[in-house]
Amino acid sequence: MNNAFIIGQYIPGESIIHRLDPRTKITIIFFFVIIVFFANSIASYGLLTVFSIGSALATRIKLSYIIKGLTPVWFLIIFTFILHLVVTREGDVLFELLSFPVYSGAVAQGSAISLRFFLLILVTSLLTLTTSPIEITDAIESLLHPLKRIKFPVHELALMMSISLRFIPTLMQETEKISKAQASRGVDFKTGPIKERLQAIVPLLVPLFVSAFKRAEELAMAMEARGYQGGEGRTKLRELKIKPIDIVTFGIFCLIIIGLYLTRT
Repeated sequence: MNNAFIIGQYIPGESIIHRLDPRTKITIIFFFVIIVFFANSIASYGLLTVFSIGSALATRIKLSYIIKGLTPVWFLIIFTFILHLVVTREGDVLFELLSFPVYSGAVAQGSAISLRFFLLILVTSLLTLTTSPIEITDAIESLLHPLKRIKFPVHELALMMSISLRFIPTLMQETEKISKAQASRGVDFKTGPIKERLQAIVPLLVPLFVSAFKRAEELAMAMEARGYQGGEGRTKLRELKIKPIDIVTFGIFCLIIIGLYLTRT
């Protein structure tokens, strides 16, 4: 497993989160993405943080592995926080950072936005960590099934999203291999002026795009060789069924929503 980037990876397991119906997980994550923006107090943020960390621990995947796998995202989180410190001019001046005054409102807003970003990435990454691409495809197709009445290509959309998630870690691994190969040939990605760094990225992007198109072509040929012709007439090896554990889990999430409403200021 590639510890540098966990988004898109699937880790088999027998935890409670693994056993949940994928439709339940997708529905909960969908509503979580919405309610996280309604948090506006320390208590509400604390409630969402406890839910997110508790869900991560319930997967029985080491929390240190999950946090380490989110390393590429930390740069965006820190950049967002620093940007708020520089741009926001609300509240009292706390101190000066490199001759820039830092306001109390900037610290509060930067912390809130950064925490929201972290919670969103953490919870959404749990979906791919505990759900196989096939299950995600079946769940999306089942949830969007009513759209078939208006001739919407539900199966094709679900398959496309599943393949996209599956290829994220593959492309990340391919990028790492190509960058190491180019570095062994003397290409420097880390030092020099910005213009030279951008020029050094070209030898990385070209083989990456060529590899991506090659993989896409091989996948298309493999699907055609196996007689794939879309979702019409296809049967499923495993039928999705809502179990008592799904009802209990969704009930707990509803309590989280109620608690969020009560803790908002």
